[in-house]
Amino acid sequence: MQILTILPSALLLAVTPLISNINPVIAQQNLTNCQPPNAGEYLLLVVSPTTENQKQLRSALPTELKTVTCKYNNQTVTRIGGFKNIDDANRWARYIQNIVGLSAIITTRATQQAPQQAPQQVPQTTPKLPTSKISYNPKILGEGYAILVDYFNRPEMVSSLQKSVGGDVGFVSYGQRPYLLAVYTTNQKEAYNTLQKLSESGFVAILADGRKVVLLRSTVR
Repeated sequence: MQILTILPSALLLAVTPLISNINPVIAQQNLTNCQPPNAGEYLLLVVSPTTENQKQLRSALPTELKTVTCKYNNQTVTRIGGFKNIDDANRWARYIQNIVGLSAIITTRATQQAPQQAPQQVPQTTPKLPTSKISYNPKILGEGYAILVDYFNRPEMVSSLQKSVGGDVGFVSYGQRPYLLAVYTTNQKEAYNTLQKLSESGFVAILADGRKVVLLRSTVR
């Protein structure tokens, strides 16, 4: 696989499937887990399972962008950090998708600790999240933007997230991991605004391609 030297005049934001039907040599076996972003930093995690993917990506990026190959959700990714705002991170995500054809997600870190409820404030009937053994009708969200929140196996976060988004939240699977679904939208600006709002409110939120998110439950109570 070679890097294209002539760029198409118009390219849509598209995510190319990367993992299926890949035969090249897989990247280093003993990779460490990716370091989380610093407070206020936006991070790109580019799915790059082969050494050829990683080589292509690095050759397409300027040397001042620091890249690290690491593990995220049991996938080999290239970590690109140092972005101070979501617009810069988004521009580079689009560039990588269009030029190299690799999928990237944007994530950030809360600027403060997630709000914790006192024990007496937790409802007596703590909401229970579905497990993989419960039978549902899972379906792919589809084209659009999904804002996912890592709830760290703390069901009480559902109530806080509902208040932050002003409505119901769902339960999804992404990268073989469970997340709360804060927002699913085709409006790019709405997605970015929600991501920024949740991060500032103390939630660990990521922006994901809806075509790679499996909806397990539309509403968590």
